[in-house]
Amino acid sequence: MSAPLSPSGEAAAWDRTWRQLAGFTACVLILRLLVSAWIPLTEDEAYYRLWAQAPALGYFDHPPMIAWWIWAGERLVGDTALGVRLLPSLGCAAISFLIFDLGRRLGADRASALRAAIWYNATLLVAAGGDLAIPDAPAALFWIASLWCVARAASQGYRQWWVGVGLTAGLAALSKYSALFLGPGVFLWLVCRPEGRRALRTPWPWVALAIGLAIFGLNVAWNAQHHWITFAKQFGRIAPHQFAPRNLADFLITQFLLLNPLIAVWLLRGLGAKRRVSWDRVALLSLSSLPFAAYLLVHALHDRVQAHWPAPLYASLAMIAAFIAAEGASQSPWGRLRAATPWFSVVVCFIALIAFILPEIGVPLPLDPARQVRDWPDFSRRIDQARVASGSAWIGTTSYGLAAELLDRPEIHAPVMQVRERDRWNDLAASNANLARPGLIVDLTRRLRAADLTRCFTEVRDQGVIRRAAPGEAGLAYRAVRVAGPRRDIRNAGC
Repeated sequence: MSAPLSPSGEAAAWDRTWRQLAGFTACVLILRLLVSAWIPLTEDEAYYRLWAQAPALGYFDHPPMIAWWIWAGERLVGDTALGVRLLPSLGCAAISFLIFDLGRRLGADRASALRAAIWYNATLLVAAGGDLAIPDAPAALFWIASLWCVARAASQGYRQWWVGVGLTAGLAALSKYSALFLGPGVFLWLVCRPEGRRALRTPWPWVALAIGLAIFGLNVAWNAQHHWITFAKQFGRIAPHQFAPRNLADFLITQFLLLNPLIAVWLLRGLGAKRRVSWDRVALLSLSSLPFAAYLLVHALHDRVQAHWPAPLYASLAMIAAFIAAEGASQSPWGRLRAATPWFSVVVCFIALIAFILPEIGVPLPLDPARQVRDWPDFSRRIDQARVASGSAWIGTTSYGLAAELLDRPEIHAPVMQVRERDRWNDLAASNANLARPGLIVDLTRRLRAADLTRCFTEVRDQGVIRRAAPGEAGLAYRAVRVAGPRRDIRNAGC
């Protein structure tokens, strides 16, 4: 049996582990940056890129943080896919370090803290989408940063870190409204601990609350000046429409897969094991996640939960799974499972990368996971050719994502505008489409029917289907419809 490490030896061992984490994170970051520069923007990213061209304190769909991140990234490396995704990629790397240090502060050993950081990157949601410029990227960073500040504030003599809690929680709320569940989660953790209840009798947690609300108040003030459009859109989802428990099954299965099935198995093992991981180690992670997780489960009973919504919880879940794996996992087969957990993600991502490459070199796939980013240059060129052939002066869409993609395409030589949801575009660059002249409206066949446009235009003529696909694939079908003679104020009221 080896002798226990001295305090100086323990510090040196932690330093070595820090360097191991830094090397791992640097390699992952380089890969993310390369992928970010190579893969075209998704429709949502193209839309958020437009936000960054008009910085504000809020937008139709979300609070402003992702627009600010994209704005900063484009100032650093240019208005490119890499510029759009630069800060999300850097933020994902920062989360790895926060997880590691938070694990240490919660009492984990070096191996468990390092494993937690690696397993976070091994969740399939993060491995495949950690570089995407979507609101979940800053929300996930500031959520775990807030928990890191809470852990420091809970230490004796570090109560001033509650200021950091307020700052990070406020920034999380400026990233995505789901961060509003973080405060109740931290409060729940405090009231469940004697030390926490004593802390609540001091001003510091309330200072954090005041700071967080003041920062979030920037977006509240913006909404008050814009008819509460973001609140109406996002909080309107809370009201139940119908009882549909199938959505709950879909949600649980999707999260089991996106979390990484092997990591999910560790979480399930922790729920059923006779000897669970130390509660003190996972209490903050578990209780702070509980309000948001409960909301997602209830929401899934009446409506669909988008796969990426739980992203802010993934850091905590990866940490809990890693801590569980440290408890009695040395014996087979659990030891082999623990070793295989990150490699499962590597294999899946490698297969996805091959699936992305094969259609580009002419090998068709029956199921294309990268269909969303395929063929935009040629597709845009075909749309513009169809516009010219139909004698149209502008291009319309029914979806914001397609409009954002086409606005960024050099192959398009005409104004582009979304003919629905015009409130989305009030503070963005106004379209100069001349609606007095004919236009060509294009969108997915499932979203666009010529008959639906007759209430908005006197002339509606189907122009057929334009496909967007990789070589040798059927791809996605878009209907093109020539319209003229608007019956209403399309620019302001929409169709």
